[in-house]
Amino acid sequence: MKTLHRYVARQVLVTLAMTVAVFTGLFLIVNVLKEILPLLLSPQVPFTSVLQAVAMLLPFGLVFALPMGLLTATLLVFGRLSADQELTAVRAGGVSLLALVTPVLWIGVLASGLSAFATLEIAPRCRVAFKEMTYALGMARPTALLVEQRYISDFPGWTIYIGKRRSDAEFENVLLYEMRGGQLVQRIHARHARVTPNPAQQEIIFQLFEAEIFGRAPTGAGGGGTNVVGDLSPVFFDEAPPVRLDLSAAQPSHGQRKISEMTALQLWAERRELEQRGVDATPVLVNLNRQVSFSFACLSFTLIGIPLGLRGHRRETSFGIAAALLLTAVYYSFIILGQSWETRPEMYPHLIVWVPNFLFQGIGAWLLWRANRSL
Repeated sequence: MKTLHRYVARQVLVTLAMTVAVFTGLFLIVNVLKEILPLLLSPQVPFTSVLQAVAMLLPFGLVFALPMGLLTATLLVFGRLSADQELTAVRAGGVSLLALVTPVLWIGVLASGLSAFATLEIAPRCRVAFKEMTYALGMARPTALLVEQRYISDFPGWTIYIGKRRSDAEFENVLLYEMRGGQLVQRIHARHARVTPNPAQQEIIFQLFEAEIFGRAPTGAGGGGTNVVGDLSPVFFDEAPPVRLDLSAAQPSHGQRKISEMTALQLWAERRELEQRGVDATPVLVNLNRQVSFSFACLSFTLIGIPLGLRGHRRETSFGIAAALLLTAVYYSFIILGQSWETRPEMYPHLIVWVPNFLFQGIGAWLLWRANRSL
């Protein structure tokens, strides 16, 4: 029996390592790369800082990749065991299905514990540390945020496009768009720009040369009515008035973190403080329950992945990945629904985030019981 348990556990663990690596890589490419792209493209940022930024965001990738990887691993491994008639041979030897899958269930429990540690504590702290690190880099080398041939929106109220970098402080073909209230206020095109950091005021100053400024001119509505915005009209400058961009607005606010960036203990303290002040704490309660509920995703996916893999009788990797993505979409749909109702306490959104766990674990246990009887 120990040899059989080691064989099944090894198959699951090897497949789990590969699937987690794949899903973590996809998560980094799709969701994280856009956040570290300015650091990656900037020659002024040390490569070690880029690696540190990736390391800080890895826990977020693992939080999502570990449950998906475990679900895919169970689907693939037990699909292969079923297709190769290995389960029939095991049952012929007098070993029940429940006895066979015991080590896999323990893997699911251990993975849930690891996921809980990452979800409740590590991932939120790493997220805050990442934001503080990028802010520190921006204050130390503000021009490192100015990447060629990319629209930059790191400065509140402004979107910047750099055509070419001549040096650390000299740029060519610079476009600046000032937005206010969701409306374009002015557009500036400078053939040459010099950028000067001002650490004392936590700002950077754009000195613009050979610049065209297209500003919106107010036009009267008539009869004393409210002014409306006219068309963009150009003004030409050999040296335009300097543009000051505020860096302090990007500073992480200590003690005023977003709810999504709080650990479980911080959420619990925040909830008690809000309730003592008579403020509705449902959004905090939803995020707290979401973190705790998601910690059980590995166990839920393990319970439902084993019987579905047995029923699939498929060896193809594509089938396992497709089934895993479909089940993951169903699971996350309840999480998204609960979060979308976080301002509607009458809908009990903090309980909705628990529905996929009860659903997957209940259906998985029932299917596993039926499979044990039928094999």
